[in-house]
Amino acid sequence: MSIAKAGFVCFGEVNTPKEIIARKAAEARRLLEGTGIELVPTDPVSDDPAGVDVARATRELAREGFDFLILCVAGWIPSHAVVSVLAPFRHLPMLLWGLAGWVERGRLVTTADQAGTSALRKPMEDMGLRFRYFYEIYDRPARMDRIVRFARACGAARLLQGARVGQMGYRDMNLYGTMFDGVSLRARIGIEMEFMEMLEMIQRAEKVPPREVQEVVDHVLHDWTFLKPADPATLRKGAAWYVAIRDKARERGWQAVSLIDVDGFKKLLGFPPSMVFTLLSEDPALCTVPENDSLGAVTQVMVRMLTGQVAPYLEFYEFMEDRVLMGVPDFIPREAVDGALTVLPSRFGDLGEGILNVSRLKTGRVTLCRLTAAGSRYAMHMATGTAVSPRVWEECGWAPPAPQLPSLEVILDGRVEDFAQKVMSQHYIVVYGDATGEISELCTLLGIELV
Repeated sequence: MSIAKAGFVCFGEVNTPKEIIARKAAEARRLLEGTGIELVPTDPVSDDPAGVDVARATRELAREGFDFLILCVAGWIPSHAVVSVLAPFRHLPMLLWGLAGWVERGRLVTTADQAGTSALRKPMEDMGLRFRYFYEIYDRPARMDRIVRFARACGAARLLQGARVGQMGYRDMNLYGTMFDGVSLRARIGIEMEFMEMLEMIQRAEKVPPREVQEVVDHVLHDWTFLKPADPATLRKGAAWYVAIRDKARERGWQAVSLIDVDGFKKLLGFPPSMVFTLLSEDPALCTVPENDSLGAVTQVMVRMLTGQVAPYLEFYEFMEDRVLMGVPDFIPREAVDGALTVLPSRFGDLGEGILNVSRLKTGRVTLCRLTAAGSRYAMHMATGTAVSPRVWEECGWAPPAPQLPSLEVILDGRVEDFAQKVMSQHYIVVYGDATGEISELCTLLGIELV
């Protein structure tokens, strides 16, 4: 599967033997395609006086769209030839990639690749181009991991343009950290936040055919593990709401959904929506976060575009000496579940009965991340750590016996105190594995500050 689509053009000076530039270009293409990058290639370009190569390359590259442009420098090349090729694509991210020499009969042979790249780097920076500069070393294997991270970021940046997040309600519990600015969000990241009215969804839920409701209930009873029987009316209500929101999400092409939880579903409808969220994470595999957490949902979509993960949100319960206790009082997405998807009909305080997801979370290396904003300035806070199974604990307020909520203890790689002094929200997105490289590349492309 392609991780990104790139235009590819290789450069070498007109007096360098063409067969050498062609050989190096072919090897570079082989390496790139081996990583899963789909190429839109053109033959090598020289600085021929008539500009024939430049005209041909720009014409061929313009035939197809791509996420970023690879400027592969296989030898010395006057900068004007490269700039002439890249000019029509200056709105795209670019990779300035300098190849290296080789050893022949005990002697290093070079085509002055890094003379070409070092002559280009500063002018490209002065032109305001978005680019990364990588060079290879003649006696070491090509470091394709850097290019893969950059390619993933470029592909994600394209997918984010026009991506949509659906939201019911706004600023649940009057929280400050859930608000957003629609104009800067669209301009900086590309995501459009769309709203659905609760009344519309009530009407749609009431019209879901009983047959569809029963199909969902049958799926839940068959595929989920219930720790005690649930009220059939609760299951039917959750199934109807799920179908209504699922269909709306499909119609609008949403990548994520957030719902007004405490001040909406629980307060007005007497129905905690954890069952709805869990189902949405299964089909159509939507990113989901409660409480109108706008930027939490945006963080999830960014992660999804980069890694393919439907990453869970977790919130902080306790800061400890070397770790943080994180959990959720409602649901986790199916793909984050370790073992059987387990649920427990339960109540919290005066709220109605909900189908609480009490599944175990997967453990291992994780990245915690959270997008935040101050006006039109956006920043991403990240930290890595090792997630382990939590100790026995409970959240006060649940009907006895209190459930063990889905949770992790994350042993941070850095000091908890340092993390706490930069914490941006009660909700953080948990990515399995070390995704800091990919997230950093994407944030750099989008002009998002890294914290």
